Amino acid sequence: MSHDRIDRDPPSRSPSANWLSVALAVGAVAWGANQFVPLLLVYRDSIGISASTAQATFGLYAAGLAPGLLVGGPFSDRHGRRPVLIAALIASALASGLLMVGEDGVGWLFAGRLLAGVASGAAFSAGSAWLKELSPGAAGARRATVSMTAGFAASPVAAGLLAQWAPAPMIVPYVPHLALAAMAIPLIAWQSESSARIPPAGGRAAVLHDRRFRSVVAPLAPWVFGSAAIPLAYLPSLVQSRLGSRALVFGAFVATVTALAGIAVQSLARRLDSGDGPRLLAAALGIVTTGLLVAAVAAATRSLALIVLAAIVLGAGYGCCQVCGLLEVQRLAPPDRLAGMTAAYQALSYTGFALPFLLASIAGVVAPQAGLAVLAGLAAFTLLSTTRAATMPQRT
Repeated sequence: MSHDRIDRDPPSRSPSANWLSVALAVGAVAWGANQFVPLLLVYRDSIGISASTAQATFGLYAAGLAPGLLVGGPFSDRHGRRPVLIAALIASALASGLLMVGEDGVGWLFAGRLLAGVASGAAFSAGSAWLKELSPGAAGARRATVSMTAGFAASPVAAGLLAQWAPAPMIVPYVPHLALAAMAIPLIAWQSESSARIPPAGGRAAVLHDRRFRSVVAPLAPWVFGSAAIPLAYLPSLVQSRLGSRALVFGAFVATVTALAGIAVQSLARRLDSGDGPRLLAAALGIVTTGLLVAAVAAATRSLALIVLAAIVLGAGYGCCQVCGLLEVQRLAPPDRLAGMTAAYQALSYTGFALPFLLASIAGVVAPQAGLAVLAGLAAFTLLSTTRAATMPQRT
């Protein structure tokens, strides 16, 4: 073929070394994405930003994800996973540098969070596809979820503890991420591509217009990070005034519990997956619905224990939804469009990050518990509609 791109890289290292290097890189970018979460309280207290502005800085991350995903994924399908992942690691490190000067003005926070989103979008689309290519069977989806979630889990507790007790609480918490990125860049630069790249023939319409993508994957996607974002960025703020100086550590703890639950549920997700059947789909959205109901009760009572319980359940829902969505996409996408289709799915999934901002914006009109109860109803409706669609005969 005249348009084939021949892979001239040196022979690959062992498969385990290959996927572990990619997983480390994806985890490093995920660390950079989530380290900001417990620091929201620091910025509110130190530079006086409002609750809605704090949620907006969180939401800007999601705004940056869309171009990162939709450009990085197809680019890696055409030109290779490695250059995209290296660029993402560099951009992620630069984003931390911008956040380090955030105490000088909220504009630096906006820029840093936007760039962190672009970096994450590129890394997660290319990295998820690369892990699939380096892994047997369904292991790629699980490895991608675990590597992202491990970064999401470790960073808030590290950043929260450093912000609480280390000097320069708006600078030092970002140092571990810079060290991780510096470690991952040479590993990926040495990594061999998993296969030659062949430019895709045609557009994405054949997959994106697939009935199963429209009726199952697209409705599921927002609940992936919607379920995680509620305990990460919303529930701890409801008890901030009650906790005082302990709010920062509690927020970091809740964020970590959420992410760890997403990792721990992987074995359940693996057992429940049945190909085209709806078992994993139903379980994932059922867990999300239950978690939102627990969150509604936690919001009504301001109970710390119930907030932690909601974080555990919603974290498990996040993990199941993410594995389910990635497996669905990997079954639908042809090999030459895997990263591009993964990017389309993840762009939809990250719209869920808007939920905390939405809830904070309507707080003066709608009580937190009422807003969360409405979300639980929407999740239950998604459960019913998607499981019904998943049992219908496939056709495009």
